[in-house]
Amino acid sequence: MSKPPVTDPRRRIPRTDTLLALPAVSDARVRLGDNAIRDIIRRTQDSARRGDTPPEDVERIIVESVSGSYASSSRAVLNATGVVVHTNLGRAPLSPAALDAVVAASGYVDVELDLETGARSKRGATTRAALLRACPAAGDALMVNNGAAALVLATTALAAGRAVVISRGEMIEIGAGFRLTELIASTGARLYEVGTTNRTHAHDYADALTSDDVGAILKVHPSNFRVEGFTSETSLAELRTLGRAYGVPVVADIGSGLLQPDPLLPDEPDATTTLDSGADLVIASGDKLLGGPQAGLLFGDAALVQRLAKHPLARAVRADKLALAAMEATVGGPRPPVWNHLHADPGALRVRAESLGAAVGFPVVAHDGRVGGGGAPGVPLPGWAIRLPVATAARLRLGEPAVLPRVHDDACLVDLRCVPEADDPRVLAAIRRALDEP
Repeated sequence: MSKPPVTDPRRRIPRTDTLLALPAVSDARVRLGDNAIRDIIRRTQDSARRGDTPPEDVERIIVESVSGSYASSSRAVLNATGVVVHTNLGRAPLSPAALDAVVAASGYVDVELDLETGARSKRGATTRAALLRACPAAGDALMVNNGAAALVLATTALAAGRAVVISRGEMIEIGAGFRLTELIASTGARLYEVGTTNRTHAHDYADALTSDDVGAILKVHPSNFRVEGFTSETSLAELRTLGRAYGVPVVADIGSGLLQPDPLLPDEPDATTTLDSGADLVIASGDKLLGGPQAGLLFGDAALVQRLAKHPLARAVRADKLALAAMEATVGGPRPPVWNHLHADPGALRVRAESLGAAVGFPVVAHDGRVGGGGAPGVPLPGWAIRLPVATAARLRLGEPAVLPRVHDDACLVDLRCVPEADDPRVLAAIRRALDEP
């Protein structure tokens, strides 16, 4: 009597060419590329060969994998923290106008070309013009790739090998251990510290300026903290008088990037007021309160800005065509999402939160949002949040879509301030799934 043939289950694993021919896989090759597709197929086949995956499931797993995969591993996140400029989420979300500009600039674009004459033109000229329209107090403007680069360029061009005068109360450290003083020192400039942590007077700066080796006076807006009580600082008007007397430029790093005053944030400096108050050069970030792409912006005296623009380092830190296009659309187009989130109506936020809270049977509580990104430290943004069990926070983060709530007071708080209203149904669905998980 003959024995039945032994069938190796690995023989049932679909062939690579068969899997590549699946319609879903074929469609995904355009989005992911051949290498990524073959890696997904190879990993799934190897899992089946090890016995971890049934051969009959290989095709389904591959179709699901390619359908949910993208060439970039970055995941879109719904920001339900109430923090408007969230550094861990990439700071400012771009406006639809800026997104359209980025897409248009992603191919060949006239970033350094005058189409009328066919000759080479100045890089980013239209973005520069848009920035000057948005901040007419400036004689000229320059955009580089981030705020730290703007400070490095200014310090290098004005004070490499010389001293930068700075108040001890403004020698700040921001996120991830980043210290402005170390950045300045890396340019070859020497820090000349004046005053104390809480009080710095005009005569402190005047004493430092008696040296012939000073390249710049630097005034830095404190980020992420406030000094209260027995304090005093030297005004920009006083520094301008001293700077003129000693022939030293006054550089003000305002940080968060307002170009004009915002009544909601009365203590937050803006570029226009800072220039009018006495700064020769203002440094700001593009992806914070301005609501644009990552960028370092320099506004000020035309001769001073041109001096920086012509420095060799300017080439190394210049902005790319995508950022230039996004910035032009941000300052020249409709208000960006950051502005809308900052100025969201608390009453409307409550209505939205109560609608979602009622749908899942959980309460809504008062919740103050924050500006974030070093802007307006301590300023509350009144709003509301759905209070959920703390265990749902991780499930929301790992779900689809990914929703980032705030974990506070042993609760998961879902604040809709920075969530577009059109996405409320997606948040509701995500909450329901998170609550249903064991």
